[in-house]
Amino acid sequence: MAHDTHAVSIWDLPVRLTHWALAVLVPAMWFTADSSLWWWHTRIGHVLLGLLIFRVIWGFVGTDTARFSNFVRGPARVIAYLRGNYDVKAHIGHSPLGALSVIAMLGVIAAQVGMGLFAGDPYDGATGPLNALVGVGTADWITDTHEWFVYVVAGMIGLHLAAIAIYVGVKKQSLVGPMVAGKGEAEEGVEGNSRASFARFAICAGAAIGVAAWVWFGAWPLG
Repeated sequence: MAHDTHAVSIWDLPVRLTHWALAVLVPAMWFTADSSLWWWHTRIGHVLLGLLIFRVIWGFVGTDTARFSNFVRGPARVIAYLRGNYDVKAHIGHSPLGALSVIAMLGVIAAQVGMGLFAGDPYDGATGPLNALVGVGTADWITDTHEWFVYVVAGMIGLHLAAIAIYVGVKKQSLVGPMVAGKGEAEEGVEGNSRASFARFAICAGAAIGVAAWVWFGAWPLG
C-alpha cells in the first residue's frame, strides 16, 4: 500500500562534503600515481587521511544519520532488507546493505592510505612519512601491496556505482540527489536528521587536521 511522503533532511553538510571530497580525491590519487606526480600524490594522500579521520570521529559524535551506531546493524537486518521486509521510506539514512557498503568503502580506502604512509623508496620521492618505522623488507612488501590494492579500491567503487544504478533502475529511487541536496522523501511521521553542531564539527575537523599533520611530520615520538 502506498504511503504519503514528505521531504526531510537526511544527510548533514559534513557528511556530504566528505563524500564528494572522497569521490574526487580517490581518482586523483590514482591519476597522480599513474603520472608519477609524487609531490601531489603524497599531499592528496594526507588530505584523504584527514578526511577519513574526520569521518570516523563524526561517525561517533555527528548527526543521527552520520553515526555508525544508527546504521551499522546485524545480519538479521540485512537479510530482512534483501527479502524485501524493510521499508526504505520508513527510515532515513543508509539502508542495511548500504551500511555494509559504507564500512567496506571506508575500510579499503583507509587500508590503501595507511599503506601509503609506510610505503615508498627514499630515491623515488614518494616515501611515506612513517616509512622509517618499518624495515626495508616490510616497506617493500607494503609498497608492492599498495600498488596492486588500488584494484580492490576500484572494485569497491564499481560496486558502489552499480548499486546506485540499481536503485535508480529497479527501485526508482535516487541516491545521488539526497547526497547533493541533503534532503529526500520519507513516509509521513518519519522525522528528519538531527541538526549538525558547528562547534562539534569544528572540534572534529581540528582533531582530524591535527592528527594528519602529526603523521605528516613523522608522528613524533614514534618516528
